[in-house]
Amino acid sequence: MNAAAPIALTQGDPSGIGPELALMAYVLRESRDLPPFFLLSHPAFIARVAATLALEIQIESTTAAQARDVFSRALPVVDTGRHVVAGAPGRPDSQDAQSTISSIEQAVECVAKGEARAVVTNPIAKSVLYEAGFKHPGHTEFLAELAHRHYGGDYRAVMMLWSDELAVVPITIHIPLADASKNLTRELIVATGEIVAHDLRARFHISKPRLAFAGFNPHAGEEGALGREEIDVIAPAIAELRARGVNASGPFPADTMFHESARAKYDVALCPTHDQALIPIKTLAFERGVNVTLGLPFVRTSPDHGTAFDIAGKGIADPTSLIEAIKLAGRIS
Repeated sequence: MNAAAPIALTQGDPSGIGPELALMAYVLRESRDLPPFFLLSHPAFIARVAATLALEIQIESTTAAQARDVFSRALPVVDTGRHVVAGAPGRPDSQDAQSTISSIEQAVECVAKGEARAVVTNPIAKSVLYEAGFKHPGHTEFLAELAHRHYGGDYRAVMMLWSDELAVVPITIHIPLADASKNLTRELIVATGEIVAHDLRARFHISKPRLAFAGFNPHAGEEGALGREEIDVIAPAIAELRARGVNASGPFPADTMFHESARAKYDVALCPTHDQALIPIKTLAFERGVNVTLGLPFVRTSPDHGTAFDIAGKGIADPTSLIEAIKLAGRIS
C-alpha cells in the first residue's frame, strides 16, 4: 500500500446516488478536510450528472497515477471503459451492471499496484447485478475474491459498521433469518473475533480491543430456557477466543447492550444476526456510519446506506456518510 497515493472511489450503481455523492464530496473536499481521491467511472457521464445537478466543478479524465496532482483543480475520473449508461436516475438497468462491477475491480487493482491507498465503494443494487449474472451475495464477498485474485491466499472478509458512538459486526450477514442459527458456528464466531481483534489493533491502533458478544435469543437464552445457542455455541467460542488472547466477553442480552453506559465497556459489539448489529448503529448514526471491511489485505470503506433510487438525481442526497467513509479510509490506510 502506497500511503501517499489517493483513494480509489467507485461509482456504485450509476442510477443511484453514488455519482452525485462523489461530486458533492469533491465540492466539500476542503471544508471537510478530505484526502485526495479519484472516481472510477466515465468522465462524460459524471460531467452530465454534474450539469443535471447544476454543480459547477471541473471534471478531468486522468490516470490513477496522475490523479493526486489533478485533485486540486478538478475531480479526477479514471475511465472504466464502460461508456454507455442505459439506466436513468432512479431507474436502474441491468445493462449497467458490468460498469458497476468494473469500477470495483479496477479500484482493487489500483490498490494492488500501489496507485491507490484504499478503496471506497459507493452503493450498489445487488438485485440489478443478480439480473446480469453476479454470483456473490454482496460487496464484501466480491472484495474477498478480488483480494485473492490480486494478492493470493484466501481471505475471510468481515463487515464492521463504525461510527464515533458505536462499532458493530454482524457475524452472520446476508442470509435469511431462518438460516442464521444453523450458520452460527463456533468456528465462524472464533474466526470473526480474531479478524476483528487483529484489525482493530493494526488499522485502528486500539492496543487491547474489547469485544462484546450479543446473545442469539431473547435475554441471551435465559440459561437455555429460550434457546441453547448461547450455551452450545457462543459461550464456547468466547472461551476459545479468550484462550487465544482476545479480550472477549458475553454473551449479553442484545436489548441491553447499546445504551450509552453499556457502550463505554467495549470497543465493538459482535452480534449473531444482521439486524441485531445494524439497527442500533443506524439508529444512533445513520448519516455518519461507515461500512468497513476487515480481514482484507487492503482498506475498504463504504457509506452505510443504499442506492436511494427514490431520490437519485434530485440533488437532495446527503453526502455525509460517503465523506466519513473517505475520511476513515484515509485515516486507517
